[in-house]
Amino acid sequence: MASPAVPSADLRSTTPPSPSGGAPDGPSAATGPAALAALPIVPRRRPGRYVSGALALLATALLVRSLAGNRAFEWSVVGAYLTAPSIMRGLLLTLWLTGAVTALGFALGTALAAARLSGNPVLQSLSWSFVWIFRATPLLVQLLLWFNIGALYPTLSLTLPFGGELFAVKTVNLLGPVLTALIGLTLHEAAFAAEVVRSGVLSVDQGQLEASASLGLSRGRVLRRIVLPQAMRSILPPAGNMLIGTLKGTSIISVLAVHDLLFSAQLIYNQTYRVIPLLMVVTLWYVAVTSVLSVGQYYLERHFARGASRDGLPPTPWQRARALFRRTVGR
Repeated sequence: MASPAVPSADLRSTTPPSPSGGAPDGPSAATGPAALAALPIVPRRRPGRYVSGALALLATALLVRSLAGNRAFEWSVVGAYLTAPSIMRGLLLTLWLTGAVTALGFALGTALAAARLSGNPVLQSLSWSFVWIFRATPLLVQLLLWFNIGALYPTLSLTLPFGGELFAVKTVNLLGPVLTALIGLTLHEAAFAAEVVRSGVLSVDQGQLEASASLGLSRGRVLRRIVLPQAMRSILPPAGNMLIGTLKGTSIISVLAVHDLLFSAQLIYNQTYRVIPLLMVVTLWYVAVTSVLSVGQYYLERHFARGASRDGLPPTPWQRARALFRRTVGR
C-alpha cells in the first residue's frame, strides 16, 4: 500500500522578520554597494616591517658610532689632507681621465655598434672581434701591454714605397704613462659601450623604422628623431654605471705610476705612515664624485623618460620632500 504523499519541505533558508515588521536585521541587511563602500579601510598590519626597520636603524647607528669613535681613522688627519694640493691635483687628473675615457670610449663604441648592425659582413666580423678581445682580457693586462708596447714596436715610422721614410719616433718617447692609461682605458671602455649602444638601438620597435621609411624620412632624421630618443632610455642606465665604473677604474692606473687620486695618497702615506686616514681621504672623494654623477644620471634619465608613461613623470625626491613638508606644516 502506497504511503500518503507528504508535502516536500522548503529547504531555502528564511530570515525571520524583525519584531517591528520592517526589513530583516543582521548581516544580510547591509549587503548593498553603498554599504560596502562606506566600510572603513583598515591597512594590513605588518609588524615584521617595523621590526626589520628598527633593527636596520640600530645597526646603522652602531656602525656610525664605531666610525666616529674609532681613533684609528684619525679624522683630524683626514680633514687636514682632504684638500691638500697633491690630493687635489690627483683628483683633477682622475676627473679628466674619467671624462676623456668616457667620451672617447662611447664615440668609438657607437662606431663599433653601427658596424655591428650594418649589413657589411666584414665590418660585422671586425666589430665583433674587437669587442670579444677587449672584453675577454683583464683591464690590468691591457694596461701593462700598452705600457710595454716598446718591447713589441720600439720605433713607429711612416715610409712611402718610393719616397723614403717620412718620420720615425721611438715608442718610449711617444707613449708616456698618462697617454698609455688613456689608450688602455678607452679601448676597454669602447668594447662595453658598443654592446650598450647596440642593445639600446635594438630595443626600438622595428615597426617604427618601417613606418618612418614608408613616410620617406631620411636615415639621419630617423636616427635623430626616432631611434636615439627611445634608445637613450635603454642606454642611459648602463651608461651611467659604466661612467661610475670608469671613475673608480682609474685607480688601477696607479700601477703605472700615474699621479691620480689613489697614487697621490699612496705617496703621502708612504712618507707619513698614515695609511688609514689617507685611504679615507680617497674614499670620501670617490663617494662625493660618484654621488654627483648619480644625481646627474637621475635627472638625465628623467629627461629622456618624458612621454614614456601616460601618468607623466614621477615626482623627484626634492618634490616629495616639499610635499611632505607642506602636509606636515598643514597639520
